[in-house]
Amino acid sequence: MNFMVYGWNDIVDIEADRFNPRKDSFLFGAKGTEAELLAIIPAIIIVQLLTYPIFIYLVGWPLILIYGTQLLVMWVYNFPKKGLRSMPPFEMLCQFGYVLVVPFSIYINEVDALPWQTYVYLTMFTVQAHLMGEVMDIEPDRNAGKTTTATILGMAGTKLIIMILVLTESFWVYYYYRDLFFAAMLFCGFIWLILDYFIIFKNRQYTLKEMNLFGVGTNLVALASMAYVLWSGCLSEIFNS
Repeated sequence: MNFMVYGWNDIVDIEADRFNPRKDSFLFGAKGTEAELLAIIPAIIIVQLLTYPIFIYLVGWPLILIYGTQLLVMWVYNFPKKGLRSMPPFEMLCQFGYVLVVPFSIYINEVDALPWQTYVYLTMFTVQAHLMGEVMDIEPDRNAGKTTTATILGMAGTKLIIMILVLTESFWVYYYYRDLFFAAMLFCGFIWLILDYFIIFKNRQYTLKEMNLFGVGTNLVALASMAYVLWSGCLSEIFNS
């Protein structure tokens, strides 16, 4: 699934990635040549053909629906020239495609369904994460002629939306799940964004060294939050419906 999602995206983004200094790294992804990227298309198709039938056989029609929706989301997002990836703010709508991994996992592992509030939280998180990437890529995207929400709103406007999302996530987690620790983790992220926006970086473009530092830091925080959610099960039970 990762191979298809990110391989497809890299193929469509080849021109924008050419101007992107954070690409071609372990943290932020490869920067392949046109020949290299086109060569992986058969491999992507073969991998999907080898795996789709197995999971569809194990689960049945729900997997056909999930796979079909994933393919539709990727197609409308990556469609050349007229894809939603170049029609802000509609590129944000496609981020819910990542959330489809959740029902996929539920069906494969035969576990209980999650409440709708969890899907709302995860969708906000994916939009927030995508906007953070757009903030780091404002200048390379502008140089490549790529239009995104961040290139239109600018760094300040996009950071403000990210802050609103993170603050909403914090209150959302506490209100519905009554998990003070996880809500506090998100609120600490909001405090950092306040410092970033008003004091430390403001409207300045991040340097490559700073982006690498942020990449390591956010991955460590993500791993810690994944471990906590897995251990506590905090996103699976609603206390305030």
